[in-house]
Amino acid sequence: MRLFLKILDQLEEILITFLIAGATVIIFLAVLHRYGSGVSFLYPYLHQIHMSWAQELCIFMFVWMAKFGAAYGVRTGIHVGVDVLVLKLPPKSRKATILFGLLCGALFTGVVGTMGAKFVYGLSLTDQTTPDLEWPSWIVYLCVPLGSYLMCFRFLQVAFAYFRTGELPHHDHSHVEGIDVDNAIGPTPEGQR
Repeated sequence: MRLFLKILDQLEEILITFLIAGATVIIFLAVLHRYGSGVSFLYPYLHQIHMSWAQELCIFMFVWMAKFGAAYGVRTGIHVGVDVLVLKLPPKSRKATILFGLLCGALFTGVVGTMGAKFVYGLSLTDQTTPDLEWPSWIVYLCVPLGSYLMCFRFLQVAFAYFRTGELPHHDHSHVEGIDVDNAIGPTPEGQR
């Protein structure tokens, strides 16, 4: 099970990274193409290249990234939450309230995933395509059930871990994976931190 979770974590991170990096490169190239086409000596070369599909593809990539990024946010604890009242509750009530919230998140994303799956299935029975890329529309909308079910799984994963340990995932903004700050700075004399 741990191997499965580790692989799923890595795939999630790779997909999000690929989507954001790919969209950034495509947008950069489209802007270069647009403004480079206005330069007289580049026009004969660039007018033959059609980049009308770039905007549509980038929109699709950002939507997919947002759906999977939301699941990543649940897993790592980077979602914004208003917990002022919850933290004022007694410990037993606090734990029950947090578990209730996590299970409501799982229920909601599970319902959205199921409704999305029904929508995608119905769309797959048509021959509707996207305007510029002419891809089957159901492929674009597939991110709704996949991302929602992944987010539902992440809510259940966090709820189970919280029920067992009482710990919620917490994102440390100062931590960069693979870099040990204490060793990167170098040794310091005792008491000078």
